[in-house]
Amino acid sequence: MLQPQVSRGAPTPFGASLFRGGVNFAIFSKHATHATLVLFDAADDSSVEIELDPGDHKTGHVWHMLVRGVDPGVGYCWRFDRQPNDTPLMHRYQPRDLLLDPYALALSGGESWGPRGGRFRTRKCIVPPRAFDWDHDRPLNIPLADSIIYELHVRAFTQHESSNVQHPGTFRGLAEKIPYLKDLGVTAVELLPVHEFEEGDTDRWNPFLGTSLVNLWGYQTIGFFSPNAGYAVDAKGGAQVIEFKEMVKSFHKAGIEVILDVVFNHTAEGNEHGFTRSFRGIDNAVYYIIDPLTGYYMNYSGCGNTTNCNHPVVRRMILDCLHYWVTEMHVDGFRFDLASILGRGQDGEPLANPPLIEELANDPILADTKLIAEAWDAAGLYQVGTFPSWGRWAEWNGRFRDDIRKYLRGDPGMISALATRLTGSADLYHTSMREPYHSINFITAHDGFTLHDLFSYNEKHNEANGENNRDGANDNYSWNHGAEGETDDPAVNALRLRQQKNAATLLLLSLGVPMILAGDETGRTQKGNNNAYCQDNEISWIDWTMAEENEGLLRFFRNLIAFRRSSELLRRTSFADHGNGFILWHGTFPNRPDWGYASRTLGMQLSEGGQHLLLLANSYWEDQRFELPEQGNVQWKRLIDTALASPHDIANIDLLETLPEQSGYGVQARSVVVLVA
Repeated sequence: MLQPQVSRGAPTPFGASLFRGGVNFAIFSKHATHATLVLFDAADDSSVEIELDPGDHKTGHVWHMLVRGVDPGVGYCWRFDRQPNDTPLMHRYQPRDLLLDPYALALSGGESWGPRGGRFRTRKCIVPPRAFDWDHDRPLNIPLADSIIYELHVRAFTQHESSNVQHPGTFRGLAEKIPYLKDLGVTAVELLPVHEFEEGDTDRWNPFLGTSLVNLWGYQTIGFFSPNAGYAVDAKGGAQVIEFKEMVKSFHKAGIEVILDVVFNHTAEGNEHGFTRSFRGIDNAVYYIIDPLTGYYMNYSGCGNTTNCNHPVVRRMILDCLHYWVTEMHVDGFRFDLASILGRGQDGEPLANPPLIEELANDPILADTKLIAEAWDAAGLYQVGTFPSWGRWAEWNGRFRDDIRKYLRGDPGMISALATRLTGSADLYHTSMREPYHSINFITAHDGFTLHDLFSYNEKHNEANGENNRDGANDNYSWNHGAEGETDDPAVNALRLRQQKNAATLLLLSLGVPMILAGDETGRTQKGNNNAYCQDNEISWIDWTMAEENEGLLRFFRNLIAFRRSSELLRRTSFADHGNGFILWHGTFPNRPDWGYASRTLGMQLSEGGQHLLLLANSYWEDQRFELPEQGNVQWKRLIDTALASPHDIANIDLLETLPEQSGYGVQARSVVVLVA
């Protein structure tokens, strides 16, 4: 039974902080007039409610209290009220609601995966133990220009029975797969949201099976400081914090960085009909952008509400949160979901110089941390190449994705765009005082088709999501190559495989930073579903038998990654390096590129310090012969020909064979060839 003793406490730091003999609780609420701290005893689940005296336990807009007689593992929540409530459109105080602390470091209630007893489960904040032996672990600080990012979902990566891990679907299960990732050669994993979220946060049903769907991806945060308890083997007493740290420590020992996908643009509380869990009941008018005439939430996120990111208090919370994940959890970077919302003001309008984005760009603690923006939002604001950057922010390059897809599909008029994307997208980043490595190049990501499906489907097939196929992007720039979905036609399957290798080659040999979607290297399919956010099943799970079934494709990715990591030509740190003959353009004849609308061939040559790389791309439906540029006494050797069967499609970098003919090379239809000298 809890027998707490209370005193005034301190207004900082926010959250629950361990002090000798007790815990200090501090929380912001400007508009509340009453605050109550609720403590829960983990041993017998009893509770104690302590009402705070605003004359003694409040400094400015911060409510605080020091509680003695409690230990790490204790649970807590808050209650707030406002009397009289003279602006009901702006405030949503319900004194009976148990509210989560925005600064809570761990939550209980979500330890077992999947909704229990209804759509939502009761969550409580936990004061976790802070001691952990990092054993001299430090940030890896791999230069962004040298990075190869691998985007994955913690649960989906090992949940399939073929993963053969001891702890499937968890942080520990992911750590068991580090040898695979190290062998693949990637330098960083980018994890879909690992913050606490409610997987039961969807009311959709699979119309074919009649089963309820879940929020698998996790883009509905309820605790920005809290690792998801459902990803822990044992989250008792907040131990998910320890398991997350163990995972990061293991990745760092393997030389692999950890980047988190963070979702500060909205919360899981939804619109005016949503569920109050935390921010809404603490200070609704501060944490959200609200229409002052109706009290409705401005919905720039497409998820019901929009976080008021540039309010000073919210801005401080985001900065404190990032500091915590870097200093206490040792993560190496962040990808910001719908980052354009971070640049909207308190009225929702885009700001010319958003204070939050500028502060993150210049923050001294985050100086070596990777900052990656998804530079658009759900309300039509698209800022790829124009995201306020201060020369610091990198971006998911959505134009790279679209242009490479169109080229591989065979669209006309794409040669100039292909050349621009291959060389770091100077049209986007050189003009904004950035460098090639600020372009995060990708062709596929969690949101959209897998690489296999990109070349197997003309249309999305999301019927299993229960939204009558209305969800997901319609403009995929995909091509099924003559059959929609799976087929036994060997010619179609051979061309699809070739296209996957074409895409991988253009991605990994482009200047900028490549990002690979988990499973693309083994031909993973989602059966045409391009929005599998709710599919916690084999549609989303990695089937590890595919690594053996498509061993040739996996080998292709491994060798391609190894070559990129060995070549300084591909890891440029400045657009200023592009002069002095570093880049030469060719067509089917040397130094005669065809930039015409009907052209579908391009040769790109990179040369420096006696090293030469020649990429020959042909998206015609017919073979094309390229005459090769002469390099004096240097002879061309073949690294890649995507038209050849494995293992001849890509050579080991230390076993390259000189071409028997140095004057020209026949590039087969819809294929890519790479020569080195």
